[in-house]
Amino acid sequence: MKAFLRDWMLIIAILSGVAAYFIYVSIPWLDSTHDFVADAVGIIQPVLIFIMLFLTFCRVNPKEMRLNKWHLWLLLMQGGLFVGIGCVLAGMPQGSLRVILEGAMICLICPTATAAAVVTRKLGGDVNSVTSYTILVNLLCAVLIPVMIPFVHPHPEMSVLKSALIIMAKVFPLLLMPFLCAIGLRRISPALTAKIGAHSDLAFYIWAFSLALAIAVTTRSIVHCTLDLSTELWLVAVSLICCLFQFWFGRKIGRKYGDHITSGQAMGQKNTVLAIWMGTTFFTPVTAIVGGFYSIWHNLANSWQLYHHRHPGKQARTEYSK
Repeated sequence: MKAFLRDWMLIIAILSGVAAYFIYVSIPWLDSTHDFVADAVGIIQPVLIFIMLFLTFCRVNPKEMRLNKWHLWLLLMQGGLFVGIGCVLAGMPQGSLRVILEGAMICLICPTATAAAVVTRKLGGDVNSVTSYTILVNLLCAVLIPVMIPFVHPHPEMSVLKSALIIMAKVFPLLLMPFLCAIGLRRISPALTAKIGAHSDLAFYIWAFSLALAIAVTTRSIVHCTLDLSTELWLVAVSLICCLFQFWFGRKIGRKYGDHITSGQAMGQKNTVLAIWMGTTFFTPVTAIVGGFYSIWHNLANSWQLYHHRHPGKQARTEYSK
């Protein structure tokens, strides 16, 4: 049963999230709870993300962290594209193209998934390196998001500095505190830290629930979206393009340093629950679509890689036949 859930949890979580939303809104006597539930979800989502990151970082021993040259190239690419698109959007009027570019920003800056270490291990990559990059890219996001969002989505009643500080108050605790808490707990009680980090099943089920909740939020954004269908389809296409590009770029840079598997996973496999939260919290809500579909694309990419890793002979025959 556990193996079945692990193999099919992505589909189960997506279908559960969509079904939960439509069942909830179809019950008339729950209409009065909509505002309360929306506020509750706004609190629950970041708490779940915090817990997932904390459980992941409890498995990290700072002494085993490895810094590589490809870390710098990937950080520069993610940060550079995010800032570059943000600068373009700062002077762009409202419209469909603006929403599509916001979707690209989310896909490009989104940190590495907490599950990337698991897939990297199965593919034969360096777990310590991908975990180190996860920490670094979370730090990058915690800095760049509060800096850029006030220019991309300026608040008419707030200064840029005040808006940045409010966003920082939401982002910093979410992305940095799990790591700092894990380090602090390790210093106080290494045994307890190891025991918490060993509960990988707990992190998996929290991820599944978080994804289902995030998909429900995405479904709500789609249902209430006033944009045309073509814009929504472009957001789906953007999520696919960004996914393929980031896997390709990560593997290309990593190959120069003999670590293409790890760098490909570090840049391509994303924390899509966080991407959906960012879309609904800081960008135009419908951009949450990119996080939902990116989850599908990067899991398909991982499945393809794992298949060829398990069947190297078939891959070699395919390449020979070309």
